[in-house]
Parts: sequence; C-alpha cells; structure tokens
Amino acid sequence: MVLQINPRGFEITRTMKITWKRIKISPASVFRTAKAVRTDKETIWVQIKHEGTVGWGEAVPMDTYRQTLESAEETLGAVSELLATRDPRHIEELSEELVARFDKQLATVAAIDAALHDWVGKKYGLSTVTMLGLNPARIPVTSFSIGIDTPQVVAEKTKAAAGFPIFKVKVGTPEGDIALKTIREFAPKKTVRVDANMGWTVEQALEQLPRLRELRVEFVEQPIAANDLEGLRRLKEAAIIPIVADESCVRPGDVLRLAGCVDGINIKLGKCGGIRPAMKMIHLARALGMKIMLGCMIESSLGIAAAAQLAPLVDWLDLDGHLLIKDDPFIGLGGQGGRLMIGGSQGLGVRPV
Repeated sequence: MVLQINPRGFEITRTMKITWKRIKISPASVFRTAKAVRTDKETIWVQIKHEGTVGWGEAVPMDTYRQTLESAEETLGAVSELLATRDPRHIEELSEELVARFDKQLATVAAIDAALHDWVGKKYGLSTVTMLGLNPARIPVTSFSIGIDTPQVVAEKTKAAAGFPIFKVKVGTPEGDIALKTIREFAPKKTVRVDANMGWTVEQALEQLPRLRELRVEFVEQPIAANDLEGLRRLKEAAIIPIVADESCVRPGDVLRLAGCVDGINIKLGKCGGIRPAMKMIHLARALGMKIMLGCMIESSLGIAAAAQLAPLVDWLDLDGHLLIKDDPFIGLGGQGGRLMIGGSQGLGVRPV
C-alpha cells in the first residue's frame, strides 16, 4: 500500500480499493419477452474508494452473454488487484485495458467504468454529463416498456402508464402481437416502438412489418437472429419500417459490420463495457448515418444513471429499467412522464434510499 502523509499528520491512502455487494431488485410485475420471463433478480453494487472519495457503479450480468453473478464477482476480484495502484482519473486508459482483458465480462467492466466516472465527478464537484461536455437539456424522453401478457393485463398496464408519451412493446410471439393490438386500442395516439427479441425468421418479419406499419409503429428492434446480418439487410432494403439492431450490436466493431444492414443501433453499457466504449459506438454510428438508441436491462437507478449521461448524444432512449421495479434502492434520477433528470449533482447523481 502506498501512503501519503498530509500536513496535519494523518495518513491518506493512495490505493484504489474496490468493494461490492449484491442487491436484490424485483420487477413491479412479471416481465415477459419472446425469449425470457423476468422475476426477482440480483445485481451488484460496485464501489471504488480512493483519496477519501467513493464512486459507484452497478453490474448487471446478462445470461444472454453467459455472465453470472459468480463470474462478475470473480472478475471484480481480479480487477481489484489489477487497479489497486492505478489512478482512477485515467479513465480512458483503464477502460481500454479492462475491455481488452475481460472481454467476456463486459457488464462488470461497465460497472467499474461507471464508478470511475462517478468518482471523478465527485472528486472535482462536477456532474458526469458536464464532465463529458454534454448538455443535459438535450436528453430525449425515454420509452416505457410493456411486456408480453394477457390482453387484460396489458390493458391495465397501458392505462397505468398513461403519463408516458412513448411505449415500447415486446412482440415476437402470438401473445405479443395481441398485446400490441391491445395497446393500440387503449393508446391510439401514443408513439409505439416494438422489440421482437429475435423472435421471427426473415420471412416472418417480412409478413409482420406491413402490419406494424399500419399500426404506426416507429421502428422494430432486433426482429431476427443476431448473427443474420444479411437477413437484417433484406429487411432494411425492404424499407417497410426502420430496423434497429440490439443483440447484433455489442461492441464498437459491430457498428462497422452493421453498416448498410440496419437503420439504427441500440447501445447498452452492459453489452459494450461502459460509457467510454459506448461513446465510440455513438461516434461510429453517426459517421455511418445510423440512428442511435440507448437501452438498458432491468436494473436500479444507479445503472440507468450511468447510461443517461450519454443521453444528449442519441436519438432515442429506452432507459426505463428502474421504472419497472419496485423499491428502487437508489434515488435521484426521476422518470416522471419519461423525463430523466441528470446534471443536477456530482457524478452520476444518484444516492441510496
């Protein structure tokens, strides 16, 4: 351990200390997609302490990418040793190193990345969005997700979410298609986006897209398998409705591969490894003429707050994970009517309840 003695004789640690603990979050109701059913889950609250300041991040391991709570904690142990004598101010350098070394555990890397940004913001009295040079007033309104369920439950959820101007609907199954019709019945004027979660083949998608256009759907997210880039290209060239890639777009290199195959991409910090890699993806997408959405998993306000710092750079937001749970362990982000609040305090701007 490297120590420095301040003028009054007290020891100040110069070691970066990383600690973590699991936190339980519960969806407000069972949340179904074409691929999974989400009930109670655990995420990991990551804390970085250095020079008396603490930065926070949230790791949300994704089974889609073969990540578990156990693999996340194993990664955190390795990162803790690796960063013990490093300077948290060197975020760009640390981010690149962690992404390269822990490529299969990017949800955990994203938590470290968030905690580093939070630490620097708190250390120097700046909000993260200000530190990134962005204008928090340019943040789009987030959509509110409605999962696959019975028509009666979907109708109830639609009425309960009347204050949100944009709905994101899970489709890709017969039940999901019925849910979309139900939502249109009870919310005929809302902006609606759909996510098929790879639930269709190319042929099925070509059959479904005209119907989605008739229902005034703004775009469809990941209609087919992630690795079927030529299939995505066929759907884009059909020009029926805009196509947005999610599972097909994980890292910055995927943005280049998707050029000409989709109209837009969905960036999630847990997929790419945090704020720094996400910024690279945003700039690549802009250069290639793609639109950009920021997405999330079901997670607390802490995880959502990290992604929200990049919101002024994108076209669409789907940062409602904290709005879909009960007893959020953090506060400070908001979400009333789809409006998130960033830039009002130091770092990521959230604190424990």
